[in-house]
Amino acid sequence: MTRNIAVLIPCHNESATIAKVVRDFRAALPGAAIHVYDNNSTDGTAAAAKAAGALVQAEPLQGKGNVVRRMFADIEADLYVLVDGDDTYAAAAAPAMIAALEADRLDMVNARRVPDRPGQERFGHQFGNRLLTGLVRRIFGARLQDMLSGYKVLSRRFVKSFPCLASGFEIETEITVHALELRMPIRELPAAYRERPEGSASKLRTIRDGIRILWTILRLVQAERPLLFYGSACMALVAAAIWLMIPVFVTFEQTGLVPRFPTAILAMGMTLLGFLSLACGLILQTVTLGRLEAKRMIYLGIPAVSRPGESTGPDSPDQ
Repeated sequence: MTRNIAVLIPCHNESATIAKVVRDFRAALPGAAIHVYDNNSTDGTAAAAKAAGALVQAEPLQGKGNVVRRMFADIEADLYVLVDGDDTYAAAAAPAMIAALEADRLDMVNARRVPDRPGQERFGHQFGNRLLTGLVRRIFGARLQDMLSGYKVLSRRFVKSFPCLASGFEIETEITVHALELRMPIRELPAAYRERPEGSASKLRTIRDGIRILWTILRLVQAERPLLFYGSACMALVAAAIWLMIPVFVTFEQTGLVPRFPTAILAMGMTLLGFLSLACGLILQTVTLGRLEAKRMIYLGIPAVSRPGESTGPDSPDQ
């Protein structure tokens, strides 16, 4: 049985590297279709990709998330290899990642980056990745160690059930949380990671994009864990109200009077807001469970990856 494999490469100003990336993946996956989506490049990226033999398409909405959303919508395949066009990821790791996905019928195999040499990654990028990945692991589940890796193999079932909303580099966070929330079968494998070659510059801005990713995590916590989000707000408001009321209670105990009416009123208001926040969390938790069930049913409506040599049903995309 022949797999229809698509290699998806979102690109913005990667003319120095894209031709090599296309050639490397064509060598590693001879039967795969190499798709390059050019995101408003001004340096001839599209021409270089086309000359290397890639199928080139343009996406005018700026941002990696916008490009990935377009690719997932446009391209039909059984398996998808998502990789950056900066020549930092080893194409040679793709066959092993695909084999793992097929053998265990996974929906995602994430490449955990292993630098060629110590100290290769910028400190800000490394620290930010650990911080943000650790936050997601604590809230949504500790199943991945390198959430922000741009190298993944995905099943058709994952791609066609993924409601991509991100516009920029926060797309990796959204992909990870989607897999964790639906409790998909996933795995992480090590893959060599090298420095960008001469003449190639990173588009990632540590502080700006780190803030955007952190904001995405908070948004996803609010949407997918509303009881945790609003319950935490309730605890903070009630704790602050108690702290404000302590001197009021002390004065009342000593004198029988309540001279600090503004403080007492503020504390009462904060307590009411806290319990209103808790009520919102309880209501939204029910709504979230309904949404999760709906997403799960859409996901289950798409055939799973079959093992090599395993027969598939008449509606399977592997036919």
